[in-house]
Amino acid sequence: MNFALVVTNLAGGGAERAMLNLAALLAGRGHGVNLILLERVIEHAVPESVSLHIVTPADSRLRHGWLGKRVGAWRLARLWKALDARKPIDLTVSTLPYCDEVVRHARLPRVRYRIANTLSAEIDSLAKRDPDKARRRRDRYRALYGGQALIAVSEGVATDLRERLGIAADIAAIYNPFDFQRILRFAAEPTVDLPKRPYVIHVGRFAPQKRHDLLLDAWKLAGLDMELILLSDPAAGLIRLIETKGLAGRVTVAGFRPNPFPWIAAAELLVLCSDHEGMPNVLVEALACRTRVVSTDCPSGPREVLRGELARWLVPVNDATALAARMSEALQEARPQRLDEIDAFAAGTVAARYEALAAGVR
Repeated sequence: MNFALVVTNLAGGGAERAMLNLAALLAGRGHGVNLILLERVIEHAVPESVSLHIVTPADSRLRHGWLGKRVGAWRLARLWKALDARKPIDLTVSTLPYCDEVVRHARLPRVRYRIANTLSAEIDSLAKRDPDKARRRRDRYRALYGGQALIAVSEGVATDLRERLGIAADIAAIYNPFDFQRILRFAAEPTVDLPKRPYVIHVGRFAPQKRHDLLLDAWKLAGLDMELILLSDPAAGLIRLIETKGLAGRVTVAGFRPNPFPWIAAAELLVLCSDHEGMPNVLVEALACRTRVVSTDCPSGPREVLRGELARWLVPVNDATALAARMSEALQEARPQRLDEIDAFAAGTVAARYEALAAGVR
C-alpha cells in the first residue's frame, strides 16, 4: 500500500510526533510512505524509509492567511498528483486544523482528517474569554469536518465530535501507535544532563490547556523533597509564572528534547494536568518506560489509558489539592511493570486499522 501523511511541520508537538511515528510504523511494515510537510520546520529525525516532501520552497515562507492557505493548497495538490502518478496513493491522512484546511482546499481524494484534540473543550475554554470567537470556531470546525472521513485519536474524541459538536461524519476511532520496544531502546540511550537528584517530570508545551499554573500550585502544596522538571521550551511566560509562584529554586525548565524517553524513564513520576487533550501520548509512553503516572481526568484520553487499577491515579480537573495529594501517594507505590492496559496502543494493532482504511474497509 501507499500512504501520504500531511502535517504542517515537524515541530515539537505531540501530534507531529505521532504522525512521524505512524510514518515509521507503516514504512516498517513494507508500505510506501510519503510524509508531506507544508513548511520547512523539522525538529525530529525522519527515518530513511520514509519519503519526505516539503510543499513550501526553501526560499519562501508559509503564510497562514486566506491567500496563503490557497497558495499552499495549490502547491500541495500539484505535489500530491505527481506522487500519485508515480505510485497510486491509497490513503492520505491530514492532522491539525490549519493543515486540514489547506488539504480541503487542495481537494485531494481518499483523505481522512485526524482529529487530535477534544474540540468542544477547546471551544468551551475560548467561550469564557470571547463567546463570539468561540461561536466562530465551532462554525469553522463544523464546516471543515462535517461530512468528511475522520480519524479520532480516542473514543472520547469521536464521541465529542458526534455529540458535542454535532458533526455528522464517517469517524474511525484509532489510537496513536506505540512501538514499546523502540521506546525502551530510546529510553536506554545515554544522556549526560539528566538531573542527579530524584525528580518529577511534566512533558508539554507552554499553553493554557496544559495548565502549568495548576501543576505549580500542586507542586507547592505537595512540598516534595525533589525537583520538578518541565520538558518545555523556556517561554518567558512560563519562567515568569514559576518566579511569581516562588518556585524558582525548585522547578527546572529543561527545554524541548527530541528524545524525551531517558528523562521520562529516569523520573520518579510523570504528571499530566491538562484541562483537555485528544489522546495524551505521554501517559502511554511513561507506562511503557515503567514510570509512575498521575493525570487529570480530562476529556479525553486519560481514562482510556488509566483503566482498571490504574484509574486510581486520575484526579479531577483544576483541583491542585487533589493533584498534590495524588502525586505524594503515587510516589509511595512501586513502579508499574508490564501492563496489559496499554496493549490496545501497540503498533501492530494500530497499523492494522490504518491498513484496513487504506484497503477501503472501515
